Amino acid sequence: MNTRETACDLSQKHCKPCEGGVDPLPAAEVERQLGQLSGWTQDGPAIRKTYTFKNYYETMAFVNATAWISHREDHHPDLEVGYNRCQVRYMTHAIGGLSENDFICAAKIDALLAL
Repeated sequence: MNTRETACDLSQKHCKPCEGGVDPLPAAEVERQLGQLSGWTQDGPAIRKTYTFKNYYETMAFVNATAWISHREDHHPDLEVGYNRCQVRYMTHAIGGLSENDFICAAKIDALLAL
């Protein structure tokens, strides 16, 4: 990846299968990738963002859209859902840290609300 890559570029990529055997991204690369996303923060070996909505219906629509993207990419976040909020947390469990897949999915989730 070059330094001119943006979240838009990330959202156009697709996740690559990861079954372990590779190292998590180094801290400098995590910071660079986070710089391409809005509102995402590092949370230990993961990244997270909390989205807020007007009501339960909008929250659940977001959760369902997130589930569809996750299924399509075969990379699944941890979700914490409340009445008008959803916290999304990505980590590549097979490597115990962050991979490019986490940032690709984060960009795709952000793109849901960019319309």
